[in-house]
Amino acid sequence: MQNDGVARLEERMAWLERHVLEQDKVMLQQGDALKKLSDELAALRERMAGREAPLDPNERPPHY
Repeated sequence: MQNDGVARLEERMAWLERHVLEQDKVMLQQGDALKKLSDELAALRERMAGREAPLDPNERPPHY
């Protein structure tokens, strides 16, 4: 009887260890994806900042 309880605990422990390893892998992948997205966002912000020129209120539109 007590061996059954120990066996169940060992099974649960093995499952939990596997689960933790799988979660670690997913978290690493998410961290890499987040880093990539953060880098892309920073690059886009830099590009947009370079395009923003002060507007001259007296400048005529190109079709005039």
